[in-house]
Amino acid sequence: MVMDDEARQYQGEREAALYRAADADFAAWAQGVGSVVHGSATQLAVYKLAGRLLAAGKVNSRADVYAQLHAADVLACAGMWLVAHMTYAERVYLDGRALDSVDFKAQPEGHTGGSLNMVVAYLGYMAANSLTGHTRAWLMGQGHCVAAIDACNVLLDNMSPAHAARYALSETGLSRLAADFYSYQMDCPLGSHVNAYTAGGLIEGGYLGFAELQYVHMPLPGERLVAFLSDGAFEEQRGSDWMSRWWRSADSGLVVPVMIANGRRIDQKTSMGRPDGVGWFCRHLTLNGFAPMLIDGRDPAAFACAILEAEDRLEATAEAVASGRAVLPLPLPYIVAETVKGWGFPGAGTNAAHNLPLCANPYLDAAARAEFHAGASVLYQCLPAILEARATLSRHDAQGRLRERDNALACRNVPIPQLPLPVLEPGGSSSPMDALDSAFCALIDANPGLRVRVGNPDEMRSNHLCRTLDKLKHRVLAPEAGIAEAQDGCVITALNEEAVVCAALANKGGLSLVASYEAFAVKMLGAIRQEVIFARHLRAAGRTPHWLSVPVISTSHTWENGKNEQSHQDTTLAEALLGEMADSCRVLFPFDAATAVAALLSCYGSHGQVCNLIVPKRVQPQHLDMACARQALAQGWVRIAHSGESSPQVQLLAMGAAQLNEMLAASVVLAQHGVAHEVIALIEPARLRAPRDAAEAAYCLSAEAREHVFPAGSLRLLLTHTRPEVMSGILWPLASSARIWRALGYINQGGTLDEEKMLHANCASRHHVLACLSGELGRQLDA
Repeated sequence: MVMDDEARQYQGEREAALYRAADADFAAWAQGVGSVVHGSATQLAVYKLAGRLLAAGKVNSRADVYAQLHAADVLACAGMWLVAHMTYAERVYLDGRALDSVDFKAQPEGHTGGSLNMVVAYLGYMAANSLTGHTRAWLMGQGHCVAAIDACNVLLDNMSPAHAARYALSETGLSRLAADFYSYQMDCPLGSHVNAYTAGGLIEGGYLGFAELQYVHMPLPGERLVAFLSDGAFEEQRGSDWMSRWWRSADSGLVVPVMIANGRRIDQKTSMGRPDGVGWFCRHLTLNGFAPMLIDGRDPAAFACAILEAEDRLEATAEAVASGRAVLPLPLPYIVAETVKGWGFPGAGTNAAHNLPLCANPYLDAAARAEFHAGASVLYQCLPAILEARATLSRHDAQGRLRERDNALACRNVPIPQLPLPVLEPGGSSSPMDALDSAFCALIDANPGLRVRVGNPDEMRSNHLCRTLDKLKHRVLAPEAGIAEAQDGCVITALNEEAVVCAALANKGGLSLVASYEAFAVKMLGAIRQEVIFARHLRAAGRTPHWLSVPVISTSHTWENGKNEQSHQDTTLAEALLGEMADSCRVLFPFDAATAVAALLSCYGSHGQVCNLIVPKRVQPQHLDMACARQALAQGWVRIAHSGESSPQVQLLAMGAAQLNEMLAASVVLAQHGVAHEVIALIEPARLRAPRDAAEAAYCLSAEAREHVFPAGSLRLLLTHTRPEVMSGILWPLASSARIWRALGYINQGGTLDEEKMLHANCASRHHVLACLSGELGRQLDA
């Protein structure tokens, strides 16, 4: 006979009652603390977990398990209490007294509802770590819920140095924490999202959906990650339901996705918020290769049990596949924590719970003050109870494990790899992308210990990465014979630029590469920009990232993609990334095979950067050998041709392969007319910009070095791959010191045109260069 839900619940309640009657320690824990109440399903899960941990030798007794989970209850209540104070109060009183109106903030702020939910989840994660002696990494997609992490870390003494120096578990320390939150002070180590000072943080989580696209690619074998995800992000960002296709035990650590299903966005309900939203989502997960595990999102113990159960399932899956007893696909466990936004405090479940759940501002309104005190009083825990709970859960030294702030994913340290140099000589011609393809394969062979991830939105062979594809293969569940596919393939392919760039950015313990049509790579911008900003903030905070820099290859680019319509001709990504800080985000324009390979190796010879390489795939003349190419990359420019006086009156600046070809053709005419000039290829133009802060100044060329190569008073003409107005701004020091400055480039003209016609349509051909110079020099230069 099939049992219905009501009968199953009744049976669970009876069974839980039997365990409580037989075990006083279990019964004491089951009573809960403050707002935390343990349902019968969670009680049964805890009872089963205690027996399993005892049998595995992870704990000394069942009572030890219940004590740790009780500590999580205490700290969850204290954490929610502290989050409420961070939103509304300037002062914190550890004796729990009522606050006066002056103790409240005149302008409260905070994503309070989601933060309250995350406190419970984070304490469940901490309990799982303590129960098993494993320090898992954590990832939070809803970065605006950072108050939960910061509050719990203070309570647990799991802080970064900047937080530890400023906050402590005292009235003074907690009051400073509350006052600092949303204080808008530039030197404050708290932020509105996960930031460089958030202990153990991996990403900002400001762009909902990127954690969903990264988590499965993050941990290396032997590592563990718990990823807290947002139901709002699921609605916003497609691609997260592909993650089950790509996890493999052979090259990945244990990943446990946890959806915080609180059913509300800022001011509307969507699919997840409808009456059957969670059930609908679980059916959706099942169809997409996941095994949903529905839990009570209001109970830290439910999170702890589910995390450990999910890992057990993953390990069993891995063993079954390795032994040949099972074949892929096998479902990836996925926890769905059902809760109410803002649970545990007044206003829960309302639209207001997203930000400020109370009826009004307690600084001004007596009714709101009473509402605050009523909610806080239920959550309040005395200091001795908090300290005892901290000691129970924080047994890192005794267990011989790292604190969560020092988890493996947050402390990546990948040495610079072996960088094999090919032999490339000037003269002749070849495809820069073909040379880059060969160099990347050689790099893989020279560094077999590095896990490889290639992000590919479409058509790797069209982009001349044939050797890479044949070597690494598309990662699929069911390979098709005769195609470059494999279950253990390292190429993550999906017609979704955000998903594939996130796969590469997430692989911080290995070697990554992304390649895309230039026009389509624009869709990667948000993910790249957040990575660059977070890495730069880490450096400023003294936490220099030591993951290998990631090249993002833009090929099939604007000038060589004329066979398609103008939608395929777009220089936006390079222009946007040139606006980022040059020391963290490099934009490179190699023009031949040697400079393309040198650009790739220059990227992998550094840490914590994203490098956009705009690389032609068509055959180009070979101008430099490898030694000269590496020197050119080191300084950001190279002189290709020179004619006439040692101080030429004309400087022709080229940025891009097609542009260099046109400038060299124009140079021949100038030489015939006796015009002293030089042709300079700008490979990394941002090195020549006016720096905007000290870190960028240390990376860019000094004013003296720049003026030595680009002296004041010259006539300068720039022919650029990008829109000319953008580059005139980036190269303002060169433009402002020139006697005459002219810039030609992409002016949004295109269509189904070959390269020559593209250049002509955009007034960027050799003829336009010569016509411009003729006007400025007062003499006819073009035949």
